[in-house]
Amino acid sequence: MVKLPTDEQWSKVLFLLADTILANQPHTGGLPQPILQAFVEGTAVGTADMVKGKKKGKRAVSAYNKAFGKAFKRQKAKMTKKNGGWKKGCSHGKCMSAAHKEVKRSLK
Repeated sequence: MVKLPTDEQWSKVLFLLADTILANQPHTGGLPQPILQAFVEGTAVGTADMVKGKKKGKRAVSAYNKAFGKAFKRQKAKMTKKNGGWKKGCSHGKCMSAAHKEVKRSLK
């Protein structure tokens, strides 16, 4: 399977290409200075956009999620021993189920 380069890797390649073109201006094949400058500036802007990307907004925490977090802490306190282990007959799954049941009852 072929592994394609990431946006960050592409941006590094394009920046190096632009730097090379600027450093070797006499050997650019007779391209006018404004065209070279426009290419380099366009490369810089395009790669910055590739790396930056769009930021996603923060997720709003629901009332259920807040209540569940509190209920889970209460249930875990009931089901764990002083040393932090689970009591006999208790597990993470049972704690989660009990917390979900508690939240369902409380939010009705």
